[in-house]
Amino acid sequence: MGIRYDWQRLLMFFYRRWISFWLDRSGLSLSGRMAARIACLGTLPFHHRSHLANYCPSGFITPTAVLANPETSIGKHVYLGDRVVITRNTAGGAVKIADRVHLYGDSYLETGSGGNIHIGKGTHMQPGCRVHAFVSDIAIGSHVEIAPQCAFYSYDHGTMLGRPIMDQPLASKGRIVVGDGTWIGHGVTVLQGVRIGAGAVIGAGAVVVDDIPENAIAAGVPARVVSYRPGVNVGDMSKSDACKMGAIA
Repeated sequence: MGIRYDWQRLLMFFYRRWISFWLDRSGLSLSGRMAARIACLGTLPFHHRSHLANYCPSGFITPTAVLANPETSIGKHVYLGDRVVITRNTAGGAVKIADRVHLYGDSYLETGSGGNIHIGKGTHMQPGCRVHAFVSDIAIGSHVEIAPQCAFYSYDHGTMLGRPIMDQPLASKGRIVVGDGTWIGHGVTVLQGVRIGAGAVIGAGAVVVDDIPENAIAAGVPARVVSYRPGVNVGDMSKSDACKMGAIA
């Protein structure tokens, strides 16, 4: 038993040295992409590669991820999954990604018309999400769990008659703010000018067009507060938050 354990420890030691060697040489250059591919050898895609970000302070960018926004800043131990795209349109602002953020496959982050994106420490964004910050910013807090196929849009098109909508100027009611520790369910859409309070839970398929209080559970189209997380004292809420729940008239 002891010999087997020692062999396991030895193999793990060499594995970490091997992985660290290639991760230190990975990056966005051609040679860096090749090093990243070698680091991926023997690993399955999706979540099974995210642990590679733990071995190197510079994190791990998969070989198929695309960083086309020069104003992108990435914190320590960040994971960018397969086919993640970070880009910008005309006059697009910065994308700031804090430590230990995981962005999984086929997610797309874009800035334009002065909009910026900020994603806080430890947040996980599952595959197929869209984050489009045009005109106004999108700020997603720390330790937020975002399920697959969610979408965030901080802008809208003009809809006046007499001119094609695609040719009309963009407008915004304000930035999107997602508080720390929230959980955004599968397929949720969050629209301009919305603030989701810390610790809130948004049910799958919801469309969020109004503010959601802290620790609330909201669902539906449009999203409405249906309850609060266990342990929340309704008596401690502000009047406006309690009204959203229907706790008081």
